[in-house]
Amino acid sequence: MTLASGAVRPKRAFSQFRSRLRGDFLVMASFAVLLTMAVGAVLAPWLAPYDPLAIEMTRVMQAPSGAHWFGTDGQGRDIFSRVLFGLRLTAMMGFCAIAVGGAIGTAVGLLAAFYPRLDGTLMRLMDVLLSFPAILFGLAVAAIIGAGTLSVIIALAISTVPLTARIARGAGFTVIAQDYIAAGRVIGLTDSGLLLRYILPNCLSTIVVFLTLRLGQAILLAASLGFLGLGTQPPAPELGTMAAQGVNFFFFAPHVTIIPSLVIFALVLATNILGDFLRDILDPRLRV
Repeated sequence: MTLASGAVRPKRAFSQFRSRLRGDFLVMASFAVLLTMAVGAVLAPWLAPYDPLAIEMTRVMQAPSGAHWFGTDGQGRDIFSRVLFGLRLTAMMGFCAIAVGGAIGTAVGLLAAFYPRLDGTLMRLMDVLLSFPAILFGLAVAAIIGAGTLSVIIALAISTVPLTARIARGAGFTVIAQDYIAAGRVIGLTDSGLLLRYILPNCLSTIVVFLTLRLGQAILLAASLGFLGLGTQPPAPELGTMAAQGVNFFFFAPHVTIIPSLVIFALVLATNILGDFLRDILDPRLRV
């Protein structure tokens, strides 16, 4: 028996991903939407036709037109330009929160699975964190360090930690029960060697699938905190804040709120569809 017998096989997973992607129109459409948004966000400084912060009171709340594809807001700023930069900021908050919270949660979950004496303490702490909604974390962090982008990232990262820890702990128990882990103990591998070389790689697919699904929720929560005024502060373009700024004008300039809201909807929906697709590919219980 070799310890590599439980190793993940990325080439096979990628081959399955590519073949099944071509046969699923909804997933291909979601992938295209995310790719388009990613390109728009990365190239926003070059693609935006106007300065997203430039105020022009002579073109306040204009409807979508050839000059302004998404119209203008209450201060005459081009909404299309602001959406491009807002995509960058909103997605960045979601990705950073998932990366930080996912890394911490994975470490906590695997340590709880590997060391039974730590399991009870660590998981009871995770239960405490789970009892608080992300919005409440946002309020608490904003009260301590002030509203802003950093507050949103911290709040979303904290809310991601206990969920990831539970997923990592369950996956860790499954891997630790395998024979190649027992063999590693017999030949004298250190705890860190087992955790980093064998347990973590074999848990990654489960954790990555969960974090992909969680990413859509994190983006939606980031936009929600921005809508409530707890996120990125004006005049910086952020999709949730942009949607909130148009609420008072909804009946005579609905595009100011509807367009950023639709972008959030498309971004979260496409992310969730791809997350479900990755789960179908990587979860061995769902393979046919």
